[in-house]
Amino acid sequence: MTDTIFLKDLRVRAIVGVWEWERRMPQEISIDLEMAVDISRAAAEDQLEATLDYKAVANRVRAFVGESRFQLIETLAERIAGVIIGEFAVPWVRVAVHKPFAIRNSRDVGVCIERGRR
Repeated sequence: MTDTIFLKDLRVRAIVGVWEWERRMPQEISIDLEMAVDISRAAAEDQLEATLDYKAVANRVRAFVGESRFQLIETLAERIAGVIIGEFAVPWVRVAVHKPFAIRNSRDVGVCIERGRR
């Protein structure tokens, strides 16, 4: 399968971090998603029901992340991948979690993981 549906720069305010101030104050994080999906049926039928509803994915990820309280973005990325694979029957996902300005003199820091089989 070579088709991919992606979402870039999905922004969510969340509690994530190991420092005391990070545990008290939500920070804006950014999430990039790539999901393997066979879009041939959707292209032929031109119907939302025939494809992955990326708005539903975005809403679910936003809700999950907003309620989470992980210390590490590594854990957050892993759990996001599990939600997408488990709830949306996606066989492969790439999740990048960005925590902008987490390091002084750096615009961005983050992790990128791939789970499942393409």
